[in-house]
Amino acid sequence: IALGAVIRGETRHFETVANESASGLMQVQLDSGIPVANGILTTDTEEQAKARAAQKGRDCAEVAVEMANLGKSIAKSHK
Repeated sequence: IALGAVIRGETRHFETVANESASGLMQVQLDSGIPVANGILTTDTEEQAKARAAQKGRDCAEVAVEMANLGKSIAKSHK
């Protein structure tokens, strides 16, 4: 589970940081074969990040459990 926030600032690298974090998580998944629940928020302000963060960890944990169960189900069907 990856949690964090990329908050737009006064510099122009917001898009790069947001895109590269998503790309990096995808690469981790491809290299490891293990799903990663992406809970990295991209917001314009700290207030938006705080408002959206309240349930993000819980939501990502639920997704991670669902993905683990799906992986087990797929593995069983290939035996």
